[in-house]
Amino acid sequence: MTGKQKLYPYSYATLRAVPRVERGEFVNIGVIIYCQDLDFLRARADVAPERILALDPKANIELIIQAAESVVAACTEPVGTNRENSGLVTRFGMLTAPRSTVVQPSPVHTGLTADPIATLDQLVRLLVLPPD
Repeated sequence: MTGKQKLYPYSYATLRAVPRVERGEFVNIGVIIYCQDLDFLRARADVAPERILALDPKANIELIIQAAESVVAACTEPVGTNRENSGLVTRFGMLTAPRSTVVQPSPVHTGLTADPIATLDQLVRLLVLPPD
């Protein structure tokens, strides 16, 4: 197998800021990625206040940043109950469960990766950051 990298399945969801839940409008602010084969769970957030304020000038940016940072932290350190921390797959499931709050996960999508850190970087560039 020279020249071929082994690919591993992964799952991911975007984090969405939904400043007015009743309107359903959102801005992507982060990505959560989970790769079971590599025991990898990480999230990265990049909150752009001006994009969120375009949807709702009264949005609580500090609250949105705090919620996004909580998701990022929850990927790297145990939080909550023992049940929520019984494994990375359980934690990923808890983080990507549908909810009606100001920060919501998207549906879960899948892919293949040889390097989940590079894939996380790529997903953030494609799905979160404004186009160049």
